[in-house]
Amino acid sequence: MIFSIIVDSTNVNTNVRTIGKLSFVDLAGSEKSSKTGTDAEGQAEANAINMSLSALGNVISALSEGAKFIPYRNHILTKLMKDSLGGTAKTLMFVNCSPSVYNEPETKNSLDYATRVKKIKNNVNKNIESKEMQRTKEALNQAEDLVDKLKSMLLQSDKAGEAQKLLDSLNKKDE
Repeated sequence: MIFSIIVDSTNVNTNVRTIGKLSFVDLAGSEKSSKTGTDAEGQAEANAINMSLSALGNVISALSEGAKFIPYRNHILTKLMKDSLGGTAKTLMFVNCSPSVYNEPETKNSLDYATRVKKIKNNVNKNIESKEMQRTKEALNQAEDLVDKLKSMLLQSDKAGEAQKLLDSLNKKDE
């Protein structure tokens, strides 16, 4: 289960906008199937959970080791958690451990997993957008809209053939 809260606030005195996101993710249990006495349907669900935890473990390992390539695209869970794991995010993990000796292997595995999360080093900072930056983004969006309208008008005019050639040559330069 993934539950996210996006906090978007603007300081009325300074007009500075701050955006933050809190993601709460329940990673399910790490119990062995033999201990839970699960049926075939439960085993299929456990296998899917293990695949997602494995993909997440690969991402966490890559982040904690400072790898250049982070395999976020290997699973839907890691795609959804990308902005909560890397970049400017602060990542925390809470582990629910059993004090029973019977559950010692699962507890050790969960703590090892959490140790890898602890090793993630991100450049944590606030996402702040000044009023000036907001105006600049709005102006850029308006300019892009205007360019699109002018392209459309030009392509509908008697100079459409010349306009299309010009656009094609510009697109080739971008490639």
